[in-house]
Amino acid sequence: MNKIITIIIATFNASKTIERCIKSILSQKNENVELIIIDGASRDNTVDILREYESDIDVLISEKDNGIYDAWNKGITKACGDWLMFIGADDILIEGALDKYLDFISDMKESRDYICARNEYVTENDVFLKLIGSEYKWDIFRYRMDVAHVGSLHNKKLFKEVGLYNLDFKICADYELLMRKKSKLQCGFVNHTIARMQTGGMSYSVNAIKEAYNIKKLHNSIPPFVNVSVFLFNVMVFQLSKVKAYIKGRR
Repeated sequence: MNKIITIIIATFNASKTIERCIKSILSQKNENVELIIIDGASRDNTVDILREYESDIDVLISEKDNGIYDAWNKGITKACGDWLMFIGADDILIEGALDKYLDFISDMKESRDYICARNEYVTENDVFLKLIGSEYKWDIFRYRMDVAHVGSLHNKKLFKEVGLYNLDFKICADYELLMRKKSKLQCGFVNHTIARMQTGGMSYSVNAIKEAYNIKKLHNSIPPFVNVSVFLFNVMVFQLSKVKAYIKGRR
């Protein structure tokens, strides 16, 4: 049966957070929404928790994979929805998010490849830090990933056009995929907070900065010397942030 939105979650040893994530979705899930969970053969009790909600999960797979993007690719091939959403096992969907997206899709006058919104960025203790995410603009995106990928929507036709996530990238494959159409990516923006994501993880690391550099190099989105300059600047800012956090922790 065709759905409007398919939500895809990749899990691996996520027993501490996955139930909260699932509950945030089920509280607003309806007949227009499909939920797919791809587990990477977790060794904790993640699968036991998922089994408790199996009647509300449309597709549940647990098997070894090659990381989050491999799991997402599996979910894409199983999806029935016209629009695909990816959220992390430690993220939550804000109440009313799906209705805001469904209303936006219903009112669309022209085709879109991608629809994004805003995310709340919080600490591990759910202390609010900042809002992230803005409307897709190629002149900014070519330099950095400024859209909020968590909870955004990808037209299923986009994957048929540009392919699946590139498994050569372990942290920033979402950036690379959206980079493929460059200025031709047709985007919509919902000016609401859709999801809440926690700090930490590999997306905030020197390795992530390196991957972003390689993605911009692969797609030649900015001149090489500018790319190197941006890379060095981002590494410097990252290292300074670690120093500030250390000093703050010592006080």
